[in-house]
Amino acid sequence: MVTIWVLVLMLLVQSVCIAPIAKCTSGSPLPILHKYHHSGDVLIAGIISQIYIFSNPIRFEKHPSQELFNELVRFTANWTYRVSMELLYRQRRFIPNYRCGFQNNPIAVIGGPNSNVCFNMATILCIYKIPQLIYGSAPVMNNKKEAVLFHRLFPHGALQYKGILQLLLHFQWIWIGVISQDDDNTERFIENVLPQFALSGICFDFIERFPKLTFSSEFDEMVGKGFESFVVIGRSTANVVVVHGEIQTMMVFRMLLSFPTFEDIPVKTKLWIMTAQMDFTSHAIQRSWDIDFLHGALSITMHSKDMFKFHKFLQVRKPTSEKEDGFIRVFWQETFNCLFPSSTEDKMNRDICTGKEKLEALPGSVFEMSMTGHSYSVYNAVYAVAHSLQAMFSSQFKPRAMVDGGRGKQLNQQPWQLHQFLRSASFNNSAGEEVSFNQNGELVAGFDIINWVTFPNQSFLRVKVGRTESQAPTDKVFIICEESIIWPSRFNQVRPLSLCNENCHPGYRRTKKEGKPFCCYDCLPCPDGKISNQIDMNDCFECQEDQYPNKDRDLCVPKDVSFLAYGEPLGITLAIFALSCSFITAWVLGIFIKHKDTPVVRANNRNLTYTLLISLLLSFLCALLFIGRPQKVTCLLRQPAFGIIFSVAVSSVLAKTIIVVLAFMATKPESWMRKWVGKQLTYSIVLSCSIIQATICTVWLTTTPPFPNVDMHSVTEEIVLECNEGSATMFYCVLGFMGFLATVSFTLAFLARKLPDSFNEAKFITFSMLLFCSVWLSFIPSYLSTKGKYMVAVEIFSILTSSAGLLGCIFSPKCYIITLRPELNKRGQLMRRKH
Repeated sequence: MVTIWVLVLMLLVQSVCIAPIAKCTSGSPLPILHKYHHSGDVLIAGIISQIYIFSNPIRFEKHPSQELFNELVRFTANWTYRVSMELLYRQRRFIPNYRCGFQNNPIAVIGGPNSNVCFNMATILCIYKIPQLIYGSAPVMNNKKEAVLFHRLFPHGALQYKGILQLLLHFQWIWIGVISQDDDNTERFIENVLPQFALSGICFDFIERFPKLTFSSEFDEMVGKGFESFVVIGRSTANVVVVHGEIQTMMVFRMLLSFPTFEDIPVKTKLWIMTAQMDFTSHAIQRSWDIDFLHGALSITMHSKDMFKFHKFLQVRKPTSEKEDGFIRVFWQETFNCLFPSSTEDKMNRDICTGKEKLEALPGSVFEMSMTGHSYSVYNAVYAVAHSLQAMFSSQFKPRAMVDGGRGKQLNQQPWQLHQFLRSASFNNSAGEEVSFNQNGELVAGFDIINWVTFPNQSFLRVKVGRTESQAPTDKVFIICEESIIWPSRFNQVRPLSLCNENCHPGYRRTKKEGKPFCCYDCLPCPDGKISNQIDMNDCFECQEDQYPNKDRDLCVPKDVSFLAYGEPLGITLAIFALSCSFITAWVLGIFIKHKDTPVVRANNRNLTYTLLISLLLSFLCALLFIGRPQKVTCLLRQPAFGIIFSVAVSSVLAKTIIVVLAFMATKPESWMRKWVGKQLTYSIVLSCSIIQATICTVWLTTTPPFPNVDMHSVTEEIVLECNEGSATMFYCVLGFMGFLATVSFTLAFLARKLPDSFNEAKFITFSMLLFCSVWLSFIPSYLSTKGKYMVAVEIFSILTSSAGLLGCIFSPKCYIITLRPELNKRGQLMRRKH
């Protein structure tokens, strides 16, 4: 049976100014204050730095060895070098480079929890190729030969930072602060990690550094820098702050957050996110300090698992039964704030240690009974060495070698021979979890995400609320249970927001603020025709063609199909007006046919009057083609029918006007105008004008005929079913020719309005043409300024109004005479009025 014992040298620093433990001669180095050694077949050493002392700067009033060092409060290189050499030279006197045998030298060294301790001990231990197992912050080794000797009980750091980033993105904390310890690891964190955060959309309100922890002559400077950092943090609008550091960072962090207590400064609670290198540690003077700042904080921690035997092990630890353990008595005095009777320290204000005090009675802020990430890593490190040693011995074991000297030969293996077995070590620990290393000597494991929950009695719980795994399936790389998280009290148990400004709500888009990080922006409403349906959209977008933005511009609403239908009030009104005018026109035509032989009807060409009335009747009915769902036939017919019918009507009025003028001129003796007065002229005028308009319409229908169309864009909220005119030029040619006829007719009628004639129509035609031209001149701007079905309504209104104007102005006086004043409808009356 091979006996394995652990040799531990601690940089044990007490919380008061102390005198040297041993008297030192001028030729002796400063002694190690506390060390624990137990003889065994194989030694596993440990270099651990955990507690601090106050010290004064060296003033050369005493021997320097009696003044200790001026920077003992930090993890200093000189202490680490000293204890590293102490491991190698186990003689009574410290004689570097002198070794007598290997039986007292360690086969492996466990170091931590600070990266500087690990880095500095490597300077000595790597010379002798001693395997080093790092359980805390792993330093970055630039020397590849030295890096081979490192076996990290700490997963790859990139996985931790990825977990923090996913945590921030999961809760949408994109406006954060960063505070970190002032060391080389911080430089790498700021230069390499934070830019990756920024690429993922994280902005930084501030990036502050902790002052270096010191209790020497630089204490005032440290406090001043700490206060400046606190002011920056307090003024920040970021509710989430990432704290990057190492195990001793917690002490500085607590000191930084204690300023409000001593300076009476208001403080704004933050949600702290701490890295795995940190853990809850405190100085003796911080024992009574409040730990409420931790409540609700989140930490990435090294994965660990509680073991019942570890708790039982702690319960039976007593300083009276561990006389050979040089640590436990000092630990007991510091933990229970007491002194053993044999202690040489000042007993003022301190009770006597009985040795019967119970560790489980201490609050968690003083001592934790559970296995933390660091202790779990040390546990795994020891077993990794044990399993590797077993594998190494088994590989070299031969039955014939098991003689009296065989065992001793195996135990004299060189430390460097253990490396390959450590790298390939893979075993299940007593908690049932697999322990193995990757090709870079890093532990193959993930990180836990814990939520700190504090209590008034200075105790706390580490509640596991998630994890991040490198070798898990994609959907399980990052897992968080939001329901289990207890948030800081300031946020009333609601997940805090951490934004530079409020989110841009749907209906708005982001626009950058000049001189501010990209997470800071203003919110502008979406322009007309566009929406945004999510928060913080960089730009608004258009809806699909068959949809339109709602009033708030945050939703696309299906468009209604729109056309001038008979079922809607406007369509019904226009249809009733058109039919009413048609009946009136038919009634007038019937009156004129019934009284066709009366002077009023026969005056100014009876057939021309019939033609005008019939064209007006058709023009009223033509308006009905514009109402209803557009069809191929109606689209082809309505504009040509309107153009030709109106051309017949206007040319008939023009013919009437010309006849009036010619008839007056023909009454003069020997007038050459007599030969022009007759039916042939009127027919020629009406026929030629109608043929010209029909020709224009024929060219239109054969080249670019109108067709049913779906207009998605002209009206925002509607899909307009319309007749596309095919060619706007041809449409305006039809209107132009009709306008030309109306203008000529109006001009002639205006010139002939005062001609003496009992039944002179010139003045009535003048009024009718004035109304007709006014309607169609106003039609063009009205038509162009309206959209959708209202364009159709404008044209229908113009058709009906202009037709009704012709009917009313020209025929209402005649109908009045025919129906109400028949005594005036006589030839004698006509002849009397001529003279």
